[in-house]
Amino acid sequence: MQTSPASAPRPPHLWQFFRAGGFDQVKLQTGADLMNLDQLDQKLWVALACPTAGIEFDTKTAALIDTDGDGRIRAQELITALRWAGSMLKDSDDLVKGRDGVSLSAINDSIPEGRQILGSARVILRQLGKAEAGVITVADAAAATQSFANTVFNGDGIIIPESADDTAVQQVVREAMVAVGSVMDRSGKPGIDAVKLEEFFGELTRFDAWVSTSESEATKILPAGPATAAAAAAMQAVKAKIDDYFGRGRLAAFDGRLSSLINRTEDDYKALLTKDLTLSAQEVSGFPLSRIVPGQPLSLVAGLNPAHAAAMAAFRSASVGPLLGDRESLTEEEWQTLQNRLTPHTAWLGTKAGIRVETLGIVRVREILRGPAKTTITALIARDRELEAEASGVASVEKLVRFHRDLIVLASNFVNFRDLYDGGSPAIFQAGVLYLDQRSCNLCITVADPAKHAVMASLAGAYLAYVECVRKANSQKMTVVAIFSQGDDENLMVGRNGVFYDRKGLDYDATITKIVVNPISLRQAFWQPYKRFVRWVEEQIAKRAAEADAAANQKLTAAATAVVSKGASPAVATPAVSAPPKVDVGTVAALGVAFGAIGGFFAAVATLGKDLWAQGAFAMVGAVLGIMVLISGPSLVMTYIKLRKRNLGPILDANGWAVNAKARINVPFGTRLTAIAELPPGSTRDLVDPFEETRRPWKLYLALVVVAFLGWQWSTDKLEEDIPEVLKHRYHFPKKDVGAKAGPAKIETNSVPKAAPAP
Repeated sequence: MQTSPASAPRPPHLWQFFRAGGFDQVKLQTGADLMNLDQLDQKLWVALACPTAGIEFDTKTAALIDTDGDGRIRAQELITALRWAGSMLKDSDDLVKGRDGVSLSAINDSIPEGRQILGSARVILRQLGKAEAGVITVADAAAATQSFANTVFNGDGIIIPESADDTAVQQVVREAMVAVGSVMDRSGKPGIDAVKLEEFFGELTRFDAWVSTSESEATKILPAGPATAAAAAAMQAVKAKIDDYFGRGRLAAFDGRLSSLINRTEDDYKALLTKDLTLSAQEVSGFPLSRIVPGQPLSLVAGLNPAHAAAMAAFRSASVGPLLGDRESLTEEEWQTLQNRLTPHTAWLGTKAGIRVETLGIVRVREILRGPAKTTITALIARDRELEAEASGVASVEKLVRFHRDLIVLASNFVNFRDLYDGGSPAIFQAGVLYLDQRSCNLCITVADPAKHAVMASLAGAYLAYVECVRKANSQKMTVVAIFSQGDDENLMVGRNGVFYDRKGLDYDATITKIVVNPISLRQAFWQPYKRFVRWVEEQIAKRAAEADAAANQKLTAAATAVVSKGASPAVATPAVSAPPKVDVGTVAALGVAFGAIGGFFAAVATLGKDLWAQGAFAMVGAVLGIMVLISGPSLVMTYIKLRKRNLGPILDANGWAVNAKARINVPFGTRLTAIAELPPGSTRDLVDPFEETRRPWKLYLALVVVAFLGWQWSTDKLEEDIPEVLKHRYHFPKKDVGAKAGPAKIETNSVPKAAPAP
């Protein structure tokens, strides 16, 4: 069997990809690329769904793409929109350009729907006074749609009260909307359609039939005439208490010993009398309706429970009088007769129909049913539907011009993330720019619930700051999450203020409310060990100072206590002058060892520097760099690994996206997302700060003293004696030859000197 051209399989499309963010992304360069997206494996799409809210994308266009109206755009909905828009154009390449305005000559008039759109576009331009224009824009189509929608007949099959000229018909439309609800007209006003009209008149018919039943059997269903409903209601209000009264009477007649219990005990009344009583007190209402006496009828005027006296009076006048005649008491048999007479009415009430129009009353219901309102409204709905084709054409024109302008924008932030990575137009999920701490954060995303968002977004491995943005001029508020990917976090904390600019350039007061801590940059990692060491030194100094201060206070307190304990008056006592403390030999020895160690360290450093300098300046620089690598290298490596794993996916997923790729925020990309303050090219800077803190250069003085000491040691050849043996062996310091410098040793003998010769 030969395959028809319409169902013939399309040849496979040849795709081109570009790499950004550490993964491959498809290029969308031609209309053929867009028309064949259904052939592209969705595993290669960057996203498979996105929300219609919280993104910088035209809300009306998003609603047109979101055909199921669930607030999310999915891959299949985007494919459907692209294929429809492409089929309405002679050249689908026009969709890639993303321009506002469709040329009339570009509309595909070879198909019926295309011809309808072309005709509607010409009508719109003619009505707008642009009959000679060859291009229709989004503004033109939107104005026509709004103008058409504001008419009372706009082709949606819904009429509003203003659609009728007759005030009586307008009233019926309003009554129908109240009774069965309304539907929204294209103009934005509530109205009714054919379904609501039938529903309303169905309720009217059912209510009329229900009331007619009571009229045809009036003697049975309405024993008290029009007052039967009031009689039944009054009876139902006291039925339970009257049944209780006669039931207790029968029980008392069965056994007289129960009379005291049936009427409540004396203790029950004592407990009741300890409280403040009202006629509606719950304690009183629980007591019998009247005192129980076997065989005695219920009095309707005397001896009644005060909590039910008013209800019994209404029962006597509304129920007993019309049905049994005026009387002051009621026997059990009369009570049963009264109920039997009202039973048909109660059963009839259980079959009530048309409840939603009951408030209109039977007179108004029958007036509407017998009048021409239904026929007139049906004709108005038919008249409105006659404009359906024209209305559909206007709507299709607006749909086409919006898709022509916006679909490529959505595709470039859905199928791929071109707008995010190419540095041109911002991505649709970028809400604006945050300026804070001499940085500008370009990747800011709108967040509805920061606490809920942070649970998922914390998996991204990025440093996140949740910022509340407020425009005090109109109290407009929004919350964004900003990604910091350059600099450090030393000056970032909850409560810091900045300024946020949205995509329209409006500025907001911005305050950090929540922070998710993660590494920011390699520069932060490089200096982190040194900063930690400085903080540790500061903490130790503060700790020792606090301990010394506490010890001094303790000694002072002990001394004062000792003076007071000896009987001296604190006001006149003369402080004892303590004798100068004796020098502790152990302290002196310890200081000597400490200074010796410090001197040995500096000597070793100086000797090492001398050897390196002897080998050349490059050796010295290399040694310094090597030490810095040893200190900062581990921090740099670990931070680099973490920075490479930063992923945009969890941040967007927490906002309702379905990101389908590992959109990494690596180090090079992170430097573009966050910019650090830099002086403009060609700027000059005056380095003299008139407010710089004045300090005594004690560090310089100490360094000069140490250098002078080492120089003196070097000049007297005593430096080698102070160098530890380990360093001597390592750096081959020669030992002094004491014997060579002292000359030949003097030889002594034990021989006795010769005696001097005699004179």
